[in-house]
Amino acid sequence: MKKFGIISFVSLLLIACSSSPVVTSPDGSLSVRLEQSGDGEISYSVARDEQTIISSSPLGFLTREQPLQSGFKVTGTKKETYSSEWETVWGEERVIEDQHNSLLVSLAHESGILMDIEFRVFNDGFAFRYIFPEQEQKELTITDELTAYRFAGSAEAWSIPWRTEYYEGLWSKRTISGNGQPSTRDTLCSPITLEFADGSYGFLHEAALADYPAQNLYVREGALRTYLTPWFNSEVKAYVTTPFSTPWRMVILTKTLRELVASRIMLNLNEPCKIEDTSWIRPMKFMGIWWGMHIKTMTWEQGPHHGATTENMERYLHFAKDHGIQAVLAEGWNLGWEDWKHFDFTTPYDDWDMDYLSRLADSLGVQIVGHNETGGNAADYEKNLDTIYRYHTAHGIRAIKTGYVAPVIRTLDGLQWNKGQSGVRHYRKVIETAAKYHIMIDNHEPVMPTGLQRTYPNLVSQEGVRGQEWNAWSNDGGSPCEHVTVLPFTRIMAGPVDYTPGVFHFENPVIPTTRVHSTLMNQLGLFVCFYSPLQMACDLPEHYMEHADAFTFIEHVPCDWEKSLLVDGKIGDYCVFARQERGGSNWYLGGITDEEARDVAIPLDFLKQQSQAPHHKYKAVIYQDAEDANWESRPYAYSIKEMEVTASDTLLIRMAPGGGFAAELIDEN
Repeated sequence: MKKFGIISFVSLLLIACSSSPVVTSPDGSLSVRLEQSGDGEISYSVARDEQTIISSSPLGFLTREQPLQSGFKVTGTKKETYSSEWETVWGEERVIEDQHNSLLVSLAHESGILMDIEFRVFNDGFAFRYIFPEQEQKELTITDELTAYRFAGSAEAWSIPWRTEYYEGLWSKRTISGNGQPSTRDTLCSPITLEFADGSYGFLHEAALADYPAQNLYVREGALRTYLTPWFNSEVKAYVTTPFSTPWRMVILTKTLRELVASRIMLNLNEPCKIEDTSWIRPMKFMGIWWGMHIKTMTWEQGPHHGATTENMERYLHFAKDHGIQAVLAEGWNLGWEDWKHFDFTTPYDDWDMDYLSRLADSLGVQIVGHNETGGNAADYEKNLDTIYRYHTAHGIRAIKTGYVAPVIRTLDGLQWNKGQSGVRHYRKVIETAAKYHIMIDNHEPVMPTGLQRTYPNLVSQEGVRGQEWNAWSNDGGSPCEHVTVLPFTRIMAGPVDYTPGVFHFENPVIPTTRVHSTLMNQLGLFVCFYSPLQMACDLPEHYMEHADAFTFIEHVPCDWEKSLLVDGKIGDYCVFARQERGGSNWYLGGITDEEARDVAIPLDFLKQQSQAPHHKYKAVIYQDAEDANWESRPYAYSIKEMEVTASDTLLIRMAPGGGFAAELIDEN
């Protein structure tokens, strides 16, 4: 990972600051102020263009050792101005700009406990974290974090309840009025996407979560307040040993939806890459022995319909080779699926020849994606990580999809919430150990992403979403059309998502009343609208050959990008994205809509390059819904057309109900 153009100016340390410390964004539009009451309570406020966005909101902690709620004294402040660019290993952009001003406020509590608060203010938002420096108080037991967000105006918050298993819920809007009374009293998991009454947007989340519980939020006394995921059956939220820094509390604030999606604050708040040689970390598309289990034509466990057999994997590997798919996943290859009591990650079923298949995959130039389902037994998995990863690397497996299907996982600390402090520690241990063996991780049933992929880019994707499989067996009939139009502005804002797009066959043998609520073109659009550097085409090979001409787009579309932008969209209604392939000059477009048909106009001015002539030509290959397409009655009705375009053109595309489109813009010069 490269970093260049760093400029940093550090101000003098100001002791016993008498006025309220303030830090502004580089462009001067956003300001954050630390405030202190007469009894030493600390709070903060935020303004944009001198208009209050967040009014005075509390900071601090409750601990078993000492309430850190009042009794603070400011002992010093330090300011910095920072500007740099850094290069991603993979991502939605190759180069990311980091410009912010920071303020470090040093506090001394009347008990003698020392605590600093570091603020960083960007043009498109702000963040802060608590720092407990090295001191006499070596241990703290946190029972509550008092951080709150008292938004001055009314807003609608897109969210899911915090106890939603694996985050696999349907996102919905909850109105938060100016006095903070929501339409529901649910505690909500982070992140939350906000639509303010004035038409601006916000995204409230955390960054760089490590050795600390995940953040949740609830409304009380006019503010969104923090509820840390607790240790299971305990009032304790976190055990802290000083020196220690909490995750960043982050709020993106933008005037447009396009600016919200483009924000990279979360990645900038994470530490630079810790992996010296990243050449083995390679974004790729894969398919897998997976969808057949969900539609009940195959089984995970060994038997007459076993999916992960040597013969079946041979077929998938050859199909992947023939169609430019870089890897194949196989679930259910190892002992343990018959009773879910103990999964053995180094012993295959007797109808799976790992030695032969690894040699075959290598000869074809196709990778095998391993699958390690723990059944929630994280402790057993963690104890055997080195043995498991040595086995996989010995068979040329460089990517593993992990799984934790259990309402409460068993960590080295006993039964715990997966996003509590113990679970967060476990996931971090897996990623760090995998890096040692040059293994990429696709984490299912995860803790919500917080940008850790900057520090450990071998964390290439995560689930944490109501994904495609719900459309095979969910008793509610499958996810509504709206679902996929919400995710780019909510869950995917937190990080890459393994949603598994690409269903090409909509008849459902499992539950006839349950199906994918989309047209085939909508499925193509997902490959551009949903970002993941490890992107799965989830359907069966034979289903793809039913529409081989449409499958061509999946063969061609990359999953690593030079630039990305939201062309147009509205949360819960539709979105259109444009992305430039990394290291190349071709662009890819994707759009999806909800149950409403939509006509979208797509200006191609993003194609402008200073080095190119004004009429630089591209061949556009456009995959779109037919005029009579409809997700319910005619999901397979589509057309493919080619035309010549330049940056001065505008594409006019119709998306059917539940529909979408995809386009490849090929540089012809």
